[in-house]
Amino acid sequence: MRLVTYERDAMWRAGLLVEGNVIDLADAAAELQLTDRPAGAWLSVRGVLESVPAADLEAVHAHVARQGTDGEAVPVRDVRLGPPIPDPDKIICIGLNYPQHAAEVGLKPSTFPEIFSKYRNALTGSTEHIVSPARTAQLDYEGELAVVIGRRCKNVSPEDALDQVAGYMVFNDVSARDLQLRGSQWLPGKSCDSFAPCGPALVTADDIQDLDHLRIVTRVNGDTVQDARIGEMTFSIAEVIAELSALMTLEVGDVIATGTPHGVGMSFDPPRFLQVGDEVVVEVDGLGRLVNTVVAADCHHGEDERR
Repeated sequence: MRLVTYERDAMWRAGLLVEGNVIDLADAAAELQLTDRPAGAWLSVRGVLESVPAADLEAVHAHVARQGTDGEAVPVRDVRLGPPIPDPDKIICIGLNYPQHAAEVGLKPSTFPEIFSKYRNALTGSTEHIVSPARTAQLDYEGELAVVIGRRCKNVSPEDALDQVAGYMVFNDVSARDLQLRGSQWLPGKSCDSFAPCGPALVTADDIQDLDHLRIVTRVNGDTVQDARIGEMTFSIAEVIAELSALMTLEVGDVIATGTPHGVGMSFDPPRFLQVGDEVVVEVDGLGRLVNTVVAADCHHGEDERR
């Protein structure tokens, strides 16, 4: 199942992506009279994950897939997609989680997950712009797999960790290297506006059968710059969730970006930093293609207040 956040009537709404069309979840639930949930539960993807029983969501999906809906089905190419979870409590990122990436930047693989954060202002959807801040000359890409938590959890074992996952999505941990590395904290180069493109959809966990075998590929202007398997991670997704849940309570909708493989722009000789006009495509098997174009900060007229 593919859950999306899309724009309708100048608001973000939760939708289902079925055969290239977006169907409004609240409208479809109303057709099946599944309205005995907390007010607004069907309006946002996070609300669905928090308040809608899995059986109800499956019923809506089966109904739509089988016979469509009385509501409007809009081709996905004709809608504006937001980040699948535009309102997470936390965006947690894991650094240096692929040995070859650690090696290419001159560091040893960590003995424990390297943890940092981004904020909601960094979120943006597929086909939206990556805005290059005026203060950086070293804009870089990091194609990643992101996990979205589906159950509030604390002190989860690795064996039970994947049971806490709602689904997976493509993520780009955009980084301004000169801002990131000017001090001991990475945050200045990691959480600028638009530095966390993700999507196009949140693919529910039951649709993904073999996490380790998934291939992640990043292309810049059509050139392949990253190509790896998720199973090459130093710390598996289950280990990452277990470690994080030992440190903090994970909430429904929390986003965990699990690290980037080798091939980032700063590792090329000479470095291959992103330029205005570049198109970055990150693709993960079964999850779709995240497509974003770089624009200059002075071409951007501010973030949408719906976020």
